[in-house]
Amino acid sequence: MPELPTKPVSPIGNGPDRKAVLAASTPWLGALLNVLPGLGAGYLYQRRWRAWWITTGLSSAWFLLGALQQPDPAAIDPRSRLVGLGGLLLLAAVSAVEAFLAARRARME
Repeated sequence: MPELPTKPVSPIGNGPDRKAVLAASTPWLGALLNVLPGLGAGYLYQRRWRAWWITTGLSSAWFLLGALQQPDPAAIDPRSRLVGLGGLLLLAAVSAVEAFLAARRARME
């Protein structure tokens, strides 16, 4: 395992370097946080704000699309609920794999 610097500092000098923070994060924990609570909590742990905003936007768009497809909440088809849940689970799985690989790649560099 590569050695991490004791105090990672950005070239500007006002805080930790983004890659050093990502390398210091545990890959499996970032992946687990993206799956369990969902909606990109692992990205918050890794301090990857852009990835978090993208995940939040995609999940919000998925919710909005589901709401627009069913204007009458009393007549919701159980299959459409499964499609909605499946989409969110797919988003959680993809973001978990991506968070794991990004942290692992940062540790290798």
